[in-house]
Amino acid sequence: MISHLLADLSPTQTQMILQSAIAPRPIAFVSTIDENGAINLSPFSFFNMFSANPPIAIFSPAKRVRDNSSKHTLENVLQVKECVINMVSYEMVQQMSLASTDYPKGVDEFVKAGFTALTSDLVKPPRVKESPVQMECIVKEVIALGDAPGAGNLVIAEIIKIHIAENILDAEGKIDPFKINQVARLGGDWYARITQDSLFKVAKPLTTMGIGVDQIPYEFRNSTILSGNHLGKLGNVEQVPVISDTEINEFKIDDKKILHQKIAALLDDDDVLTAWKIIIANKN
Repeated sequence: MISHLLADLSPTQTQMILQSAIAPRPIAFVSTIDENGAINLSPFSFFNMFSANPPIAIFSPAKRVRDNSSKHTLENVLQVKECVINMVSYEMVQQMSLASTDYPKGVDEFVKAGFTALTSDLVKPPRVKESPVQMECIVKEVIALGDAPGAGNLVIAEIIKIHIAENILDAEGKIDPFKINQVARLGGDWYARITQDSLFKVAKPLTTMGIGVDQIPYEFRNSTILSGNHLGKLGNVEQVPVISDTEINEFKIDDKKILHQKIAALLDDDDVLTAWKIIIANKN
């Protein structure tokens, strides 16, 4: 493993490593307005939600590494404490990237990138019509993290109204991850697209208490075939199932390699109960 003291790296090196390692990141496509009414539209992947009550999102327009200058978005939210955070779908990613160009102050990225500006209901900056989810926000606070090149500025935005395209909803009126077609940011020129092939479910242990990996019999916990994900599924059950003598005979497998491969296959198919029964039937 290669290790670095970040104090020994340049801001550019640090930025490249962190942006590649901390990924994928959601993208806040932020529209703002200055005190003279000039509109700005720019994407930020230093972004996430941090509270539901109150509904808070934070994005960070960092100082430019090359010359330590501030981004127009930061200047705008310090003047007019409002913004719209527009989420980015695959259908608009190339236009979004174009809007990240460092145009001179006063240039409208809505026009340059070919987006349609919608009048917001409660804030001055416009929404992006092409975005599947648009969040009107009040800027509660801006926290500067430093003065050096690459230093972030946390824009703490309270979401006061959200607009959701109907075509991304499922039958229950919830946002469908297969329909919203979101993209995420990685390092360099790389992005990720959220597709059906890239999505999977992991059961949340919110109302249950898993027994833990430490309760899995030693010979299976230290298997060279079962992965950490396999062990996580086994440890997420609330209790070890009880099996009958008939099932013990049914699930007995003498070949250890085949035994572990069988358990792995069952876990890959999310048949955790049968996997556990085979473990019980074959534990030492």
